[in-house]
Amino acid sequence: MIRFYTDENFPFPVVEFLRAFGYDVLTAKDAGNANQKIPDENVLRYAIAVERAVLTRNRRDLIKLHRDNPEHAGIVICTEWSDFEGQARRIHEAISNEENLKGKLIRINRPSM
Repeated sequence: MIRFYTDENFPFPVVEFLRAFGYDVLTAKDAGNANQKIPDENVLRYAIAVERAVLTRNRRDLIKLHRDNPEHAGIVICTEWSDFEGQARRIHEAISNEENLKGKLIRINRPSM
């Protein structure tokens, strides 16, 4: 199963739903990296070091980092969405058939109404 690392701005309720689905999710808070305003480059560097895919809503910066360095364990970028369970389900659906996310950028968008 894919292992995740969330940046400090990723909503914890989504983390809880992903954990309920069986995913191993390490948050910035769990890792002792919360409330430090760690630059995105360092978030990705940390995720690479602990061999986890980054889970974030910081789309613009992480897309650029992916383009600059696709050697990572994966990046999953999400749009802001208040339906936390729905977002977790969309993440699960997008990656459930993936053995790993190495070098991949996955975009999770909220459904259009």
